[in-house]
Amino acid sequence: MSFDIIDDGHIILEVSSDELQELMQEALDQRLIIYGNNLLCYSPTAYPYSVRNHTQSSSHNFVSLSVTGTSCSLNCEHCDGRLLRGMEPATTPDSLFDRCRKIKTQGGEGVLISGGSDSKGHVPLERFIEPIKRIKMELNLEVVVHTGLVSETTAQGLAEAQIDAAMLDVIGDERVSREVYHIEDGPKKMRDSLDILEALGVPTVPHVLVGLDYGRLSGEIEALNLISQGNPAAVVIIALNPLRKTSMESVAPPTPEDIGRIMTIARLGMKEVPILLGCARPMGRHKVETDKFAVMSGLNGVALISQEGIDFAQERGLEPVFLDICCSLAYKFLS
Repeated sequence: MSFDIIDDGHIILEVSSDELQELMQEALDQRLIIYGNNLLCYSPTAYPYSVRNHTQSSSHNFVSLSVTGTSCSLNCEHCDGRLLRGMEPATTPDSLFDRCRKIKTQGGEGVLISGGSDSKGHVPLERFIEPIKRIKMELNLEVVVHTGLVSETTAQGLAEAQIDAAMLDVIGDERVSREVYHIEDGPKKMRDSLDILEALGVPTVPHVLVGLDYGRLSGEIEALNLISQGNPAAVVIIALNPLRKTSMESVAPPTPEDIGRIMTIARLGMKEVPILLGCARPMGRHKVETDKFAVMSGLNGVALISQEGIDFAQERGLEPVFLDICCSLAYKFLS
């Protein structure tokens, strides 16, 4: 799959709200023809979640683990390592395997293995490859790994472990990569990492963070274009959620409509790739409106969808399907 969605994408950023409605309808119609009317509603159990239509089956079903604890050397401007605080530490190979074994005995389905990056943008996964292999072989858990940039060695190990998905943020603007993520030549390095993983048969699920440039749209379409040059298993759209005690805490996040424009571009540009709205996004009223845009723009699924989003989807003939796992596994349900 390789095509250029930049030109049409930038046009979509400029159209009126009424014209956007027409484009979203086109995207939704296209999605219904290809995928049917199921809307995958994800609630990974790292986050408590309960709505009228669904309550999580267990708090142990899909747990997020950090192999570096709360440590991260990149100190990205939007995060500064604070997102790692919501993950359980598993900082040694033995502790990682032991925690996963307990999750299995508690009836869990899988884990997200993540961690902070080193100064070059790599999550230090090499010494965890053997326990990851055991987690897959002996425990038969679903394993999703947030890799950061990867080396050939790390990618080969993850391929041999037969992980279920590799997640990697993709930035389309070199300046934003440098100033926010502190990674030089980021877009090329991110595409190179995806190439390495995909060549080895690892399912990749790139993430595009809307509003990473201090709430402004800068490079999201170029990021989608980079992703489209490969063979992603799915694509996840997330949005800046300004965090306290970071340099972006007072920044206004991108509007739900702007997020909707990016979701529409992704849907129209990658017709046969599952597109999801991920869990990292602003909460409250903003979340409700973004959920509605996800439905209107024809996305396949939404993580931690609001009750209002569910009702909105049902009013439009979609059927919610609830899964207490990571949305990066959507390709398994839509193949």
